[in-house]
Amino acid sequence: MTKLTHKAAGTFAIAPTPFHDDGRIDEKSIDRLTDFYAEVGCDGVTVLGILGEAPKLDAAEAEQVALRFVKRAKNMQIIVGVSAPGFATMRSLALKSMDAGAAGVMIAPPPHLRTDDQITGYFKQAVEAVGDDIPWVLQDYPLTLSVVFTPAVIRKIVMDSPSCVMLKHEDWPGLDKISTLRAFEQDGSMRHVSILCGNGGLFLDHEMERGADGANTGYAFPDLLVDVVRLSGQGRRDEAHDLFDAHLPLIRYEQQPGVGLAVRKYILMRRGLLASETQRKPGVALSAAARAEVDYLLSRVARVDGRARV
Repeated sequence: MTKLTHKAAGTFAIAPTPFHDDGRIDEKSIDRLTDFYAEVGCDGVTVLGILGEAPKLDAAEAEQVALRFVKRAKNMQIIVGVSAPGFATMRSLALKSMDAGAAGVMIAPPPHLRTDDQITGYFKQAVEAVGDDIPWVLQDYPLTLSVVFTPAVIRKIVMDSPSCVMLKHEDWPGLDKISTLRAFEQDGSMRHVSILCGNGGLFLDHEMERGADGANTGYAFPDLLVDVVRLSGQGRRDEAHDLFDAHLPLIRYEQQPGVGLAVRKYILMRRGLLASETQRKPGVALSAAARAEVDYLLSRVARVDGRARV
């Protein structure tokens, strides 16, 4: 598998980790998910992110999940989330994943970082730990991780680490941040990196117009993300917004703190991709009322996009 570069673009789905009802890892559902992502046109998949419930896995299980996705992926690039409390665990998973054929790794900041110097110092040490020959993705998700990256801090991290090839942009509001980073590139103060956007795809239509290269998120319809990225890239603005708008109520519902993953797994199960909607404990289960609301939203999306007829 080719390594990730700063030219990466398109749609990289964020994959959930499938579990059986009893909490065991469901490898057959991993295979179905991976095949589906390829069939709908995803360029890659990110595994063991926040959506992937990585903190609920032990080291052996994390390796099991990562390698299963990597070996099934064929032509898709796999990014493995290797964030961990300690650098030894991070390094081990990074090396094993890359040896198996992963394209790169993703590193998120631990929530205790507060100052700019703490942030840049942490990522310098992280790169030293995994090795500067491994391409990596910087995850900027202050809403969940409680660490705020200014554009200037992102620029310093990128310029200090040539192996940083992608920003996973998940700030909100964050549209002006994308514009600022692209302006840094234009004035020569920052080298180019790929910017793929997460946050459930909530602002993907506008993010593409601000200079993002694509999506890197886990909305339960990655095929919709593929279409919006493609239409935006072709300059078909109204078509991109019209299709996106049809899905927006469901995207919004998915973004509820606490229950978002439960919604997403429920829909993926309805789509026949997961055998079970189970989360590893501690986890949240949807109430009957919430399931009915999701079903109603799916029926509304289906009026415009037949893929929601599940």
